[in-house]
Amino acid sequence: MKILAINPGGMSTKVAVYEDDSLIFSKSISHTSAELEPFDTISQQKVFRKALIIKALEENGFDLNEFDQFVGRGGMVRNIESGVYRINEQYLHDASIGLNGQHASNLGGILAHELAKFVNENNEAYTVDPVMVDEYEDIARFSGMADISRVRSFHALNQKAVALRYSKESKKPYNQLNIIVAHLGSSVSVGAHKAGRIIDVNSALGGDGPMSPERAGGVPPLALVDMCFSGKFTYKEIYKKLIGEGGVYSYLGTKDMLEVECRHKEGDEKASQILEAMAYQVAKEIGACAAVLEGNVDAIILTGSIAHCMPMIDWIAQRTHFIGAELVIYPGEDEMQALAQGVKDALLGQREILEY
Repeated sequence: MKILAINPGGMSTKVAVYEDDSLIFSKSISHTSAELEPFDTISQQKVFRKALIIKALEENGFDLNEFDQFVGRGGMVRNIESGVYRINEQYLHDASIGLNGQHASNLGGILAHELAKFVNENNEAYTVDPVMVDEYEDIARFSGMADISRVRSFHALNQKAVALRYSKESKKPYNQLNIIVAHLGSSVSVGAHKAGRIIDVNSALGGDGPMSPERAGGVPPLALVDMCFSGKFTYKEIYKKLIGEGGVYSYLGTKDMLEVECRHKEGDEKASQILEAMAYQVAKEIGACAAVLEGNVDAIILTGSIAHCMPMIDWIAQRTHFIGAELVIYPGEDEMQALAQGVKDALLGQREILEY
C-alpha cells in the first residue's frame, strides 16, 4: 500500500510517501511571506500549494498514479470524535470556509481529496484526528461566559500519536493511562489524557494557553478589549498581534527558536528571560492538567520542534517534578506517520472509517 500524506502548515507544506509502514520520501516545502501575501484566505492557497506538491513528487520520481491512498491533516471543521474520517462534500465545505477559523490545516483534507480525484474519480481521501477533535468532559466546556465554549482547536493528531507511542513503549494500554502531553511548536497545546481520551486541553489554535514563538496565548482579556476598542488598531492588526506576531516574536522580533536559544547561550538577557517565561507558562499549564487528572499522572510528554531546546526542557522539568510523573521527551512530531498509519489501519479493518 503506497500512501501520500499531506500536512499544510503556516509557512510550509509537508508531504510524505509511505509504502506500508516504511517512510520512503518526505519533504517540507517552505513558503515565504511574499508568496502567501496575495491570498486573503487559506482556501485561496489551494492551487498554489497543490502545484508545489505535484512538482516535489515529480522531481523525486513519483507519479501520482502510483499512489493507492491519500490522506491530509484535518482542519478547523466542526467538533468531532477522534478517528479516521472519509473526506466527503460536507467536510470539504466546512474546511473551505474555515467553519471554526482560518488555519493552514484546513487545506490538508482538501488537497488529499483533490489529488485523489485527479488520479481517479472513484478514489477516496481521508483525514485522521483533525484539530477539532472533541473529547472534553462536560465540566471542562464551561468558559465562564455562556456565549463561548472552551472547546476549540489543538494539535490532536500529534497529541494522540505520541500518547500511543508512549503506550506502546511502556507496554501499558492507552485506555489505562493518565498522561499529560505538551506539544511545543509554533503554537502550544497541553492536554490531559485520561483513559484514552483528551478530556481537557487549551485551545492552541484559538489563542488560549501558553505563549509560543508566534502566538500571544491567554493574554489578560480586559486589556485586550481596551486595545480592540481604542481605535488604534484594525481587526487584522489585533489578530496578527495574537496570532502571527505575538508571543516570542512580540518580544524578540523573531519566531526562530534556534536563534532564541543561541542568543540565550550567548548571554542575551532578554532572550533568556523570554525563553524562561515561555517554559514557565508551559509548566503552569501542565500543573493545571495535573489538577484535572487529580494528581494521578503516569507520564508527562514533551513533544514538538521546541522539545529539542534543552534549556526549555530543563526549566519545565524543574517546575513540574513535584507531580511525580515520568518525564518523556519526543522531539519533533509524529504527524505524518500518524496520518499514514491511521489510514492503513482503517483500510485493514483495524480502525473504523468514520463519516464526517
